[in-house]
Amino acid sequence: MKIDRITLYHLRMPLRSPFETSFGRIDTRDCLLVEAFSEGLVGYGECAADRDPGYSYETSATAWHVLSEFIIPSILNQELEGPQDFLRQTVSVRGHPMAKAGLEMALWDLQGKRLGRSLRQMLGGVREKVDVGVSVGIQDSAEALVKVVEGYLAQGYRRIKLKIKPGRDIAEARLVRSAFPGVRLQVDANSAYTLENASALLPLDDLELLLIEQPLAEDDLWDHHRLQTQFETPICLDESILSRRHARQALEMGACRVINIKAGRVGGLSEALAIHDLCRSQGVPVWCGGMLETGVGRASNLALASLPGFTLPGDISATDRYYAEDITTQRFTLNADSTIDVPDAPGLGVSLDHEALERVTLARMTLPG
Repeated sequence: MKIDRITLYHLRMPLRSPFETSFGRIDTRDCLLVEAFSEGLVGYGECAADRDPGYSYETSATAWHVLSEFIIPSILNQELEGPQDFLRQTVSVRGHPMAKAGLEMALWDLQGKRLGRSLRQMLGGVREKVDVGVSVGIQDSAEALVKVVEGYLAQGYRRIKLKIKPGRDIAEARLVRSAFPGVRLQVDANSAYTLENASALLPLDDLELLLIEQPLAEDDLWDHHRLQTQFETPICLDESILSRRHARQALEMGACRVINIKAGRVGGLSEALAIHDLCRSQGVPVWCGGMLETGVGRASNLALASLPGFTLPGDISATDRYYAEDITTQRFTLNADSTIDVPDAPGLGVSLDHEALERVTLARMTLPG
């Protein structure tokens, strides 16, 4: 596989409604679209880095810089055996996993189109549809939160994730659990607590939650180990797991009992697959997190979540959960059993709506120009 040229698009996608987490509130979502050309084929990838460094130090601007100045030049007109060979070619670039993941996804798409195989088939997925849930941002009030959750349950979602932060946690989780006693419920703190104040979350143990996601610092393993000993509810790590090595260390020290796998966070699908295989070998459940992806990233997430070790519902909501208009011609819809179908066409299985893409494009660059 030889890459002839690559086009980067900086996109700003309007959200259907504001989304608030412990690190801020957004009305739009930035990302980069990667378009890679090889031997008459084109592959698409999505870099999930947003405008602001809230979830990660990476932003759409830093990813644009690192891709255009370092990563893309290192692979243009080089012979690649496949997407797995990409990491070898970019080993000199430290960090920047989201930037790397966006380009690697495009290489997987190209590989699938070249071989006539879907991404699900190439990764070893076993499901044609995957269980999904919905992530609910912090609302204006507890009462508003209950109404929003009620609306998503009415749409057919069977698993709810609540974003929490200090002062907006126990009371609201209790209210949702009381209103919907049978729903599969979990919470996500996005690193909003410290070991000193996280004991305030102990009452969550009474709510029969699936998990408590990333309560402590985004780069921490050891304090999560100390915190997990205080809880019956499994702690799930997200931001702290940037590689298979981090996952191995977290499991060895008992820092968590569940891992959220986001291909963007760990540098791409190859590393996500390695983390999946590690966790499956140890009987540790994993699930696929979401980052408000367009249809490009959503297709990739669905294929990843079809792997056998993904035993918990993912944050891979239907297209219209976030966007009135997407950049792909395919729109992912929720089935009656709270699942979404995995694309089965070669590669990612999606095509671009170029008119929609044009409406949300802030900048573009083609290398070589």
